[in-house]
Amino acid sequence: PEEMYLANYLGILHQSERDLADAFRKVGEGYAAEADVYHTCNTLAKQCEEHAVKLGPFVDRYGEKRDEEPERLYHELFDEIRGGSLGLLRDLHDLYVMANFCDITWTMIGQAAQGTADRELLGVVSACEGETSTQIKWLKTRMKQAAPQTLLVAS
Repeated sequence: PEEMYLANYLGILHQSERDLADAFRKVGEGYAAEADVYHTCNTLAKQCEEHAVKLGPFVDRYGEKRDEEPERLYHELFDEIRGGSLGLLRDLHDLYVMANFCDITWTMIGQAAQGTADRELLGVVSACEGETSTQIKWLKTRMKQAAPQTLLVAS
């Protein structure tokens, strides 16, 4: 029988969403003095946890293959919070990388869901991918806001 690789990508996304939640929480707590960063990161962390929960039934249905990639990426990027204004910019940049990793993985799972005509999975992909896009937009906006002051002001 032909093996379906959907389980591989479900495993990658399931772990990536949990890792992104942890990363958002870590950054929020690391920059608690920046009220908007603290609150938004904690809100987005909850969103990522909900994404992982919503994937649960499909992991049950199609299986889930563990993959080291998401955790390697997480530990590489979020071993520790950097601190300071440059640190904030770099940590937001790393969140942006992880969020985009999730985003393209949602896209690929969405393509598979179309191929299997799994309407339920398509609905979850559509909702979660939309939220992930919004996360990416916030990160991009917040980095744009921080960049001139951080990159051009002498430390």
